[in-house]
Amino acid sequence: MNNNIQNSAALAGRFLLALIFLISGFGKVTGFAGTVGYIASKGMPLPELMAAGAAAVELLGGLALVLGWKTRWAAAAIALFLIPTTLVFHNPAGLPAAEAQAQVINLLKNISIFGGMLMLVAFGPGRWSIDKE
Repeated sequence: MNNNIQNSAALAGRFLLALIFLISGFGKVTGFAGTVGYIASKGMPLPELMAAGAAAVELLGGLALVLGWKTRWAAAAIALFLIPTTLVFHNPAGLPAAEAQAQVINLLKNISIFGGMLMLVAFGPGRWSIDKE
């Protein structure tokens, strides 16, 4: 494959994977009280700390992916973050059918993003990155 095409695709892929985390992290910061309330509604301990940690992972991890800085570590951190997030917040078990269907979609979305993060861990960010791998 042409190196320019490969590097362009890697850059675009990193940006597109990061976009959801940057937007979500920004939303957590600007709507912090709502985020804390939602986390608390799921019975999670220390909801303020959890909300701050989630915002930090999403914003810092997303920025690292865009820049291609410590990409493998950022992708691994986001992948690990996705495990409990998906299990706690996107579990369709016991929900009414319409809500369960929405949560299945979110669960599958997170599984797909998890796969993208594993690809970044395995293959790195590409040459057009701070890491220059």
